[in-house]
Amino acid sequence: MSAPPDAGRTAAPVIEIRGLCTRFGDVVIHRDIDLDVAAGQMLGLVGGSGSGKTTLLRAIVGLLAPSAGTVKLFGQAILDADPRRMRAVRRRFGMLFQQGALFSAFSVFDNIAFPLRELRTLDEEMIRDLVLLKLAMVELEPRHGSLMPAELSGGMVKRVALARALSLEPELLVLDEPTAGLDPDLAENFVQLIKLLQKELGFTVVMVTHDLDTLAGLATRLAVLADQKIIACGTVAEVLAVDHPFIHTFFGSGRAAAAIRQEAI
Repeated sequence: MSAPPDAGRTAAPVIEIRGLCTRFGDVVIHRDIDLDVAAGQMLGLVGGSGSGKTTLLRAIVGLLAPSAGTVKLFGQAILDADPRRMRAVRRRFGMLFQQGALFSAFSVFDNIAFPLRELRTLDEEMIRDLVLLKLAMVELEPRHGSLMPAELSGGMVKRVALARALSLEPELLVLDEPTAGLDPDLAENFVQLIKLLQKELGFTVVMVTHDLDTLAGLATRLAVLADQKIIACGTVAEVLAVDHPFIHTFFGSGRAAAAIRQEAI
């Protein structure tokens, strides 16, 4: 019996970066970065202060044009010249910004509804049902929809921002310091929420974080930025096997670092 046409083929990566360089004037941030992220992976991107972690995230989602190289999402250039193709790609990912980036003049309901209304294909009844569903997904109640961002705690801001990022049911979720500003208990609860949603919905995750507890709780793979490039990318064991001063320092000591190292055993 002959093999089916797709037998032996590897699915295209959700994110494909080739030869990416970023510079601001004479300052080089990234040099010749290559990176693939496969569907369903949860990649933690780490690096020292000023290493360009958030800058790389901005290039991935098309908020920043690299000086050289290419970035593709789902096989499509994120900075495609055709605006229709760009819109189609951008609807396939959601982003959670470090401070939530909620619209201060919009209620919780309207913040979550905003991407749905931008589609211009859904009536208000359908949008209401979807917003209530997203609120429930992040363990908030319908009554929270009437609150304004200024009335929210830090943990609630994160949950509302996550609900908005998930409003279009993205295949890729991009997280910039998802637990920054949360106390340890709230951070742990938020990590468990993302982990549960990823298991249920199957989306791919790329996150920047300096928090080792968050890495230990979420990341299935790590990528390490240092010396203007990715010096290591792979499983925890593969990354820890790389002999580099930043890796020794970052993963060297502390309870969370010990938990990361334990995963490599």
